[in-house]
Amino acid sequence: MEPTMGPVQAAADGPYSYSSQPRSLPPRPKYREQSHAAETEKVRYGNIMIDPRVVRGNVLSTRPPPPQSTEPLTLEVKRQRKAQKHTPARRLTQEQIRPGTPEPVEGRVHVHVQTELYLEEISDRIIEVDGECQTDEFLDRPPTPLFIPAKSGKDVATQIEKGELFDFDIEVKPILEVLVGKTVEQALLEVMEEEELSQLWSHQRAFAELRNAEFAELQRLEEQDRRIREEKERRRLEHLEKLRKQKETAEKIAARAFAQRYLADLIPSVFNNLHDSGFFYDPIERDIETEFLPWLMSEVEEELQKKVLGRTMLDSLIRMVVEKRLDEFSRPPPAAQTKAPADEPGATDAAPKTSGEEDAVDQPVAEEEETDQPGAEE
Repeated sequence: MEPTMGPVQAAADGPYSYSSQPRSLPPRPKYREQSHAAETEKVRYGNIMIDPRVVRGNVLSTRPPPPQSTEPLTLEVKRQRKAQKHTPARRLTQEQIRPGTPEPVEGRVHVHVQTELYLEEISDRIIEVDGECQTDEFLDRPPTPLFIPAKSGKDVATQIEKGELFDFDIEVKPILEVLVGKTVEQALLEVMEEEELSQLWSHQRAFAELRNAEFAELQRLEEQDRRIREEKERRRLEHLEKLRKQKETAEKIAARAFAQRYLADLIPSVFNNLHDSGFFYDPIERDIETEFLPWLMSEVEEELQKKVLGRTMLDSLIRMVVEKRLDEFSRPPPAAQTKAPADEPGATDAAPKTSGEEDAVDQPVAEEEETDQPGAEE
C-alpha cells in the first residue's frame, strides 16, 4: 500500500508519493577509497515489485525510452498533469458523498473487516523504530580573557618635599570658617522655618474653626429655608385642594339640581316607552304566545301533513286500480271463453262481484276525500 500526501498539500505542490518506507542511509566511509566506488556500490531492494530493473507486461514489445528533451511541455502533457492533480481531490469528494453504513440494530455491533486483496495487520499504535547516530564531541569554549587596553604615552615622576604644597594649620582656617558659618546659617534657617511652620499651623487652625462655624451657620440657614419652603408649598397645596373640593361640591349640587329638573318628566315617559315596547307584559299572555300557540301550530301542521300523505297514498292506490282495470278491459277475451255455454256462472258472476267489491271499497275512499276537504281548507 503506497502512502500518499493529503489532498490539500497534493493540490498545492502536485501529487507526490513514495514507493517504499523511509530508511536511513547505509554507513559508508567519509572519503572514497577508489574512483569507481559509485559503480561498485550495490543498492539492495527489499521488494522486486518496486525494483525498476524488473520489466512487467509483454517482454517482446519494446518499451519507449523516457523523454530526455528539455523542450517545453505540450498541451496534452499539461492536461494529463492537471488531471492527476485533481484526482485525489475528486476521490476524496466521492468518498464524502458516498453514503455511510447505517447504525447497527439493537443487540449488534459493527466490526471493521478488511476487504482488500492483501491483508495487513491493523493496530492502534503505529510501528516505531529507533535510529541513532553518533557525532563528534565538542570541546568546552575557553573563558574570554579580560580586555586590557594598550599602554600609550610616557611615565613622568615628580619629587615633592614636605611643606612645598600647603601648610595645614594656615590653609585649614578659611575652610573651617566656611564650614562653621554654613552650619550656623543652616541652623538659623531651620529655626526660622520651624517658627514659620508653627505660625502657619496656628493660622490654619483658626481658619478651620472659622470655616466650620460658617459652614454650620450655613447649614442652619439652609435647613430653615427648606422648612419654610416646604411649609409654604404645603399651605399652597392645601389651599388648592380646598378650592378644588369647593368647586367639585358646587358642580355636584348644580348637577343634582339639573338632574332632578331634567328627570322630573323622564321617568313617566320612559315607563310609557317601555310599556309600548313590550317590556311590561302579562306573563300568562306571553306564555300562551311563546309556548302554546307555536306548539298548537306545529301539531296542526303535523296533522295536515298526515292527511295530505294519506290522500296522496289513496290517490296512488286509486290510480293503480284504475290502470289495472283499464288494462284488463282493453285486453281482448280469449276464444275459449267466448264459446263457453252461457249457463256457466263462474266467469260471469265473478266480474259483477269484483265490481261490487270495488264500488264498496271506492265509496269509503270518496267519503274520506269529502271529509278531508274541510281540513285542507282550514
